[in-house]
Amino acid sequence: MLGWLLLVATLGMALAGAASYVVQRNLVDARIDRSLQQEVEELRTFARSGLDPATGQPFDSLQSLFYAALQRNVPDENEAFLTLVGGEVAYFSPGQRPVRLQDLPPVVEAAAAVGPDDDARIATVATAVGDVRYAAVPVLLDGASPGGHGVYVVGIGRDLEQAQVAEASRTFGVVALASLALVALLGWVVTGRLLAPVRALGETAQRITDTDLDERIPVTGHDDLSELARTVNGMLDRLQHALATQRDLLDDVGHELRTPITVLRGHLELLDAADPAEVAETQALLLDELDRMNRLVGDLLTLAKARRPDFLRRQVVDVDDLLDDVLVKARGLGRRRWVRDARSTAVLTADPQRLTQALLQLAANAAAHTGEDDEVGLGSAQGEGVVRLWVRDTGPGVPDADRERIFTRFERGTSSRGQDGSGLGLTIVTAIAEAHGGRVELDSEAGQGATFSIVLNHPGPAPLADTMPLPEADAGNRTTAPATGR
Repeated sequence: MLGWLLLVATLGMALAGAASYVVQRNLVDARIDRSLQQEVEELRTFARSGLDPATGQPFDSLQSLFYAALQRNVPDENEAFLTLVGGEVAYFSPGQRPVRLQDLPPVVEAAAAVGPDDDARIATVATAVGDVRYAAVPVLLDGASPGGHGVYVVGIGRDLEQAQVAEASRTFGVVALASLALVALLGWVVTGRLLAPVRALGETAQRITDTDLDERIPVTGHDDLSELARTVNGMLDRLQHALATQRDLLDDVGHELRTPITVLRGHLELLDAADPAEVAETQALLLDELDRMNRLVGDLLTLAKARRPDFLRRQVVDVDDLLDDVLVKARGLGRRRWVRDARSTAVLTADPQRLTQALLQLAANAAAHTGEDDEVGLGSAQGEGVVRLWVRDTGPGVPDADRERIFTRFERGTSSRGQDGSGLGLTIVTAIAEAHGGRVELDSEAGQGATFSIVLNHPGPAPLADTMPLPEADAGNRTTAPATGR
């Protein structure tokens, strides 16, 4: 990438330098020609209307004309004048100058070849000091004294003038090389930083295996590559969660389904097909085990789907109506004193079916840990930016030793009254709450019942008249469910 950048920059600078060099040389040549044309015009004007300084009269000889013309003209640095009368050098620019036309035979010979009837000539000749661009003008004076015609020569060292362009081009080359070196250095640093996420991505991908997905790409910038690294990190997070869910599912299936399968196999191997009573008994037992396996598979699939984006189907939910529906359904779980504790006017954006599933699971837990004389209440309250949905019971409560254990997969409370659950109930409730961005809390004292609450975020204001407190419980006995069932 840096090599291509430098190549393009080099070609661009080379083209710019070459174009500038050609343009500047052409400008110098044009300036030289304009200067020569100006000198020719000035001489013609001076010859027509000028006066001899010595006599105050029009010039009567070529010598006096040329002498006066050279006296009034001051040549530029690389410019010089030369006059010829009768083919011989008459006057020239004095002093030590870079260009001395009288010492350059090609210029003298070219000027001497200009006849009295020729037009002014502008040409270039090669000399010892390089190319010289000159203008040779034949001069004749009416009534001038004998001596032949004259030639007035203005010469400018073309190579000497172009040397400034060459020097500027060399300076441009040095600056261009320095610029390219600076671009290479800065480009190396910048591209290194820009491509660091790509290198880190490759290195991380090499370290990641199907058993180690903890590696992440370090991200510090805010450019497109950094955003790509963040996207890849997010993908790795989702992949890690998916693999973790898959492992948990496989572990759970292997752990929980092995026992009922062994039971089924054992009874089938020992079954006496000739004994109708034994066949009927075994059939009932096998069907019960199959029903339990079916419930277990359903629970495991629910947990496996809990982290999928389509796990929830959100819609507007009236909390009060939802709890009324759940209470009606919960009455079929057992002969208990089912009551409604409190109401609220909260409206949520949630999945009503998943919330119903979670609340019914909590109601089933309460029924499993209470008797016919116990009370089970459902209620809701809104306040402090949350909505709380709870299921409470007047059963024996949750012992301190079971507080954490009941939220672990396949663990059951010690106070269950014989209902054979899968041990995934509270795990499912917790998964549903977390999918809604909430949590599960437990308030319980030994011998005084238990209250399980689903706490969901609710940013809307709460009317004080509609806000009901949670049934009294010792705050010190509150437990927040970890992300793992009673």
